[in-house]
Amino acid sequence: MNITDIKIRRTYDSERLRALVSVTIDGDLAVHDLKVISGPERLFVAMPSRKDEGGIFRDIVHPISPAAREQLENAVLAAYEEYLAQQQAENEFEG
Repeated sequence: MNITDIKIRRTYDSERLRALVSVTIDGDLAVHDLKVISGPERLFVAMPSRKDEGGIFRDIVHPISPAAREQLENAVLAAYEEYLAQQQAENEFEG
């Protein structure tokens, strides 16, 4: 899997939801609405999901292997941290 682009679409100041992210894979497939979530011990990436008839949220798309999940999560979290650092630098420059 070659992650060719990551866009931080929106950030939040909420306790759990920190960002909505879009990822492009191999320049051919876009996946929208990945969520950066603040968990009890660390940040993690939640896949896009929807609620089924029983009220349970099911992933719409997800990595098949643990290695692919780790690669995707590491790339998204790195992009998120870079985005935050860039925003902080811009705010310091303007202030």
